[in-house]
Amino acid sequence: MQLWQIILIVCGIVGGLFAVFLFLWLSNNLLEVTRYTLPFANVKGEVKIVQLSDLHGKSFGRQNEKLVAKVKSLSPDIIAITGDIIHVYSPKNVQTAIYTLSALSLVAPVLFVSGNHEMRNKGYSLFKKELIEASAQVLDNRTVEVCGLSITGLNGAHNKNGTLRKITEEGKNQILLAHMPHHINNYADCGYKLVLSGHAHGGQWRVPFTDIGIYAPGQGMFPKLTSGVHTFGNTKMIISRGLGNSQFPFRLFNRPEIVEVVLTPQK
Repeated sequence: MQLWQIILIVCGIVGGLFAVFLFLWLSNNLLEVTRYTLPFANVKGEVKIVQLSDLHGKSFGRQNEKLVAKVKSLSPDIIAITGDIIHVYSPKNVQTAIYTLSALSLVAPVLFVSGNHEMRNKGYSLFKKELIEASAQVLDNRTVEVCGLSITGLNGAHNKNGTLRKITEEGKNQILLAHMPHHINNYADCGYKLVLSGHAHGGQWRVPFTDIGIYAPGQGMFPKLTSGVHTFGNTKMIISRGLGNSQFPFRLFNRPEIVEVVLTPQK
């Protein structure tokens, strides 16, 4: 084999590896905004909710400046964070989360509900105080009124129907922030009109050019509830594909997602 042929082979291998690296980097760092418009009872004008989920300590730019700038450009009325903002309770994870929430709180009211990763960390009590100091409203099993909407948050460790019924006020069950989508029957039984959820990471690896995810915790292989809008009786659930990674180190055909929900007056 001649030298020029060896050089061509080496260049081809290097080029191929670079293409794979670039594809993986873009798949895991290029933010995508998915917009849903839903008619909603009792809203007098448009209300825009930006949902962020499953950050898992990831940073888009230095201290998440790219993520914050993207959210700001959407001009939300409410920012809803549906769990797993940290992966483990470490100084780096906490610093990223607190800075991100502090910056987002200057854009719009931030509503936070815990996920399973917050709950599995012994430092959650302290972390919760830090979130509140960062101007986030932590909705662990409580309800707040924001922009004329009643929004309830379910603690990431409490997904049973009984717990949810205890915190559901009659006539107030409009919107629920709940990390895990596969408990949708419990949420629907309590009469919530809209549920915002995450946890499934869009199936982490998705079959190209389809909405088919490979795996989600709590659902196993080829899960059904990984992204998009799902209807259960009178309840609609929107599932975010999330932003970061957990046990799987990277995403495939599944870019990090910001969800934008525009609620319009129901005619």
